[in-house]
Amino acid sequence: MQLRRLFTVIDSHAGGQSLRVITSGIPPLRGSTLRERRADMRARHDDVRRLLLHEPRGHADMYGAVLTPPASAEADYGVIFLTNEGYSTMCGHGIIALTTVLIETGTFPAQGSETRITYETPAGIVQARATTDDGRVRAVRFRNVPAFRFAHDLPIEVEGVEVRVDVAFGGAWYAVVEDHAVGLTLKRASSRELSRVGMAVKRAVSNVIDVVHPTDSEMAGLYGTIIVGEPTSSDFSLRNATVYADGAIDRSPCGTGTSALVACMAEAGTLAVGDSLVNESLSGAVFTGRIVVGTTVGEFPAVITEVSGRGAVTGTSQFWLDHDDPIQEGFLLR
Repeated sequence: MQLRRLFTVIDSHAGGQSLRVITSGIPPLRGSTLRERRADMRARHDDVRRLLLHEPRGHADMYGAVLTPPASAEADYGVIFLTNEGYSTMCGHGIIALTTVLIETGTFPAQGSETRITYETPAGIVQARATTDDGRVRAVRFRNVPAFRFAHDLPIEVEGVEVRVDVAFGGAWYAVVEDHAVGLTLKRASSRELSRVGMAVKRAVSNVIDVVHPTDSEMAGLYGTIIVGEPTSSDFSLRNATVYADGAIDRSPCGTGTSALVACMAEAGTLAVGDSLVNESLSGAVFTGRIVVGTTVGEFPAVITEVSGRGAVTGTSQFWLDHDDPIQEGFLLR
């Protein structure tokens, strides 16, 4: 065996959705801003994303993160999130899992019963607060970038049927559709059906409107589809399946998706400041989204949300690339 490259990672999850934190093997990223560093990662080191997230070392729905020094004086870390397709603007389950990793590995020392870590993400500054007990993380909540509804009851055609969707921003862009409107029930649908329908909705919305953030033109393009349905318990507000990037299915309730749903409900008048949404995922995990305060984004009414959940560290690994490996950078199968 002749090693060509060596990487170390810490694996974790929040709500059942993986997060692979790459701790070594990537050279320092070039650029004075976080977005410039993300562009450098895409241009010069995208092979690392494919190598560590795709099969045989990962899988089609694997998620990843790379920490960088922050460009903002407000932040403790800059973070770049990686998907099966490329790079996301923000990731809520990733913030929860990453905060758990940093504290429980001792990388960021616990500060009594509550530890604050501030991240610079491509979407903006996000502050996480971890409830800690004897160095263990019991829960994480994060205050997200402003969330807002961009379009309401937008008519689209999905597989020959007219469907109405909302489009909302919660750190990433989502189309929101009810399960029965697309001929599904979340309790019975298979993952392949969910991925297929979610991507069909995403394509249909993208063909009808241009999704561009009103104050930041670089945050453009629909990231995913949130399919919502009835929860399995009266303790929960709703159940959702989030299909994102290139057909990946979020096992967690989706942190940015929860913020987007809260924004839609705030605009509809069903949630007010201080109210919460208890959002259930396909794994049975829940994230709770709460409205902290109202605000505006451009011409749109918006809300600052706080999303809470729990993460866990699942292991550490070393990965290497052998000179003789016939599959150098991985592949994806569904």
